Amino acid sequence: MKDNTPNFCYYLTYRSLQPIHLICTDERTGNLFILAGDEENIEIEITPNGEVI
Repeated sequence: MKDNTPNFCYYLTYRSLQPIHLICTDERTGNLFILAGDEENIEIEITPNGEVI
């Protein structure tokens, strides 16, 4: 199982200079949700097996 979370967090903060506002886990699905961007307009969801939705 590959975890893409560190890659996305690194890219958002250091490469594209976007703030990360929220990182949380959806208890129903186990997916990780990341809310980012100056206007909170970037939404990334990562499944437990590493797939980015």
